[in-house]
Parts: sequence; C-alpha cells; structure tokens
Amino acid sequence: MKRFAIVDEAFDIEPLRERLLSHQAGAYASFEGWVRNINEGRPVSALTYEAYAALADSEGEKILAEAAARFAIIDAACVHRVGRLALGELAVWVGVSAGHRDAAFSACRWIIDEVKARVPIWKHEHYADGAAGWLHPDGDA
Repeated sequence: MKRFAIVDEAFDIEPLRERLLSHQAGAYASFEGWVRNINEGRPVSALTYEAYAALADSEGEKILAEAAARFAIIDAACVHRVGRLALGELAVWVGVSAGHRDAAFSACRWIIDEVKARVPIWKHEHYADGAAGWLHPDGDA
C-alpha cells in the first residue's frame, strides 16, 4: 500500500492514523498543515496547490522509505492536498509510529521538511485584496 498520496479532496486523518497502529508502537507523532489567513503580514483568502503528480508520488515514496531507513520507526505516511483550499482546511498531514517518542517526533519533522523541499508541489496564494502570487516550494505550509 502506498504511504504517500496526492489528493484533490478533503481527507479524514483517522483511517490514516489507524493504519499506523501497531503493538510494537509505543509512540505516534503527526503534523497537520492548515491554510492560514495571513502570510508575511498580508491577509490571505485561500490557497491553490498544484503538483506534478507522477513525480510527486515517486519522490514522496522515496522520502518515506528514507525515513524508515534513517529513523527507528515502524511506519509513516503523508498526504498532501492539491486544488483550491479555503482558510482552515487541512493541506498536508504526516503521521509516524515508532517504538519511542524521540524517533516518532524526529522522523515526523524530517518528513515534512523533506516533502516541502523535494516534492514538486507549488503554492499559489490568493490575497484578500484580490491579488494572487506563487510562493517558493520551500515556503511554510
């Protein structure tokens, strides 16, 4: 089963979390990135995410495989939305299960940082004044 997904609709994190449960796991850590109403002092009304889906899927899977090799984790998963998202909507989720909390926290942080740096997903901000602009892929979610 794929551990990384690009989706174009809202998703429920509970089934994703349940997939990571294991009797070996003593810890679970997650990250949720939401659409916020301001960026660098400028009011934001919405975001549009676009992705090169085939490459994004491939690179996302590589990142999760690297995390499994790099950290003492049991499993990890990541889902990123594309399309137009309203304020407060969930844009990205990362979940990690591990034997211990340090590995879960460390891997979760590393995964989201790598996804933002390496996966071809672009963010287009729509501002309250009607203007819009593209942000660099390494910007905050």
